Amino acid sequence: MTTAAPMPVPFPFAAIAGQPQLRQALLLAAVDPALGGVLIEGPRGTAKTTAARALAELLPGAPFVTLPLGASLESLVGTLDLGQALAGHELRFAPGLLARAHGGVLYVDEINLLPDALIDSLLDAAASGVNAVERDGISHRHAARFVLVGTMNPEEGTLRPQLLDRFGLCVRLRNLQDAAERQAIVRARLAFDADPEGFRAAHADEEAALAAALVRARSLVSDAAALPYGDAVHEAVGALCIAAGVDGLRADLVMLRSARALAAWEGAASITDDHVQRVAEAVLLHRRHPAAEAAAEPPMAAPASRRNPGDAPARNAGDSDWGAMPPEPVGIERVKPLRPLIPASQAVPKKA
Repeated sequence: MTTAAPMPVPFPFAAIAGQPQLRQALLLAAVDPALGGVLIEGPRGTAKTTAARALAELLPGAPFVTLPLGASLESLVGTLDLGQALAGHELRFAPGLLARAHGGVLYVDEINLLPDALIDSLLDAAASGVNAVERDGISHRHAARFVLVGTMNPEEGTLRPQLLDRFGLCVRLRNLQDAAERQAIVRARLAFDADPEGFRAAHADEEAALAAALVRARSLVSDAAALPYGDAVHEAVGALCIAAGVDGLRADLVMLRSARALAAWEGAASITDDHVQRVAEAVLLHRRHPAAEAAAEPPMAAPASRRNPGDAPARNAGDSDWGAMPPEPVGIERVKPLRPLIPASQAVPKKA
């Protein structure tokens, strides 16, 4: 009888360095799962999966469920229990991955490669906290409150704007260019690989503090009377969303809830404009209208090292073409004229 291989222990969340925006977005989504989850864009090797696994460990008894790219809609939302049906018993619902992820983290790598039907069901459940199934003679509803974490590499395609808007927060990761920071992260990873339990023990106190803070923040957010929104907060949120040219009001709602989650995480007495400013970019990054983004950044000539080979060189007023070469004459060669093809029926017979 074969035994299942033990699951590898996760890298501690407290030891993740170099990605402050990612850490904040994941913690806010864990404080208030109703935000709609986190979309992480970035190249390979930027700790996307590591951070998602580490987040699940901060939630008490939370499962970590991975949705594979080849999953069917039935395996995600649930379907009819065929074993019970074939045995002649009553129709029974067989839970799917959404039910297994309840109370934990549902992780989807390369979410942009999933079929739209699966993404719609994912985002519906993530935003509402309920999975409703109406198919195969089954009418069933169950709680499905989880932290949705989706990753994607923009080089492999993106999501439709309608689906992007359904994600609560978005973080765009880039490769680290600071040599000292890269070395510190590599050393930490090598130390973890060499002695996982010893490395985790060294960060146990920080992990416990994060888990306790998360419990307090979730309890505060669940109290509808705590941390009400003031007029100044509403005004700040509205101004930011109008400037970003977003469609609809989902951005306003997510920004308000994100600012409240941040205030709860920090144990603040009230929601302030500073909380709004610190969550705004994660809320607007994937919703900002291209025209608003272009208006916010004045056009600049790209440095020579970053210009494409086909780009025209940037010039300042008064510059002259001091390096231009004068045109050179090119000789013309005579080409032997071609005789047109004449159909045989129209050809003139040769004289004898």
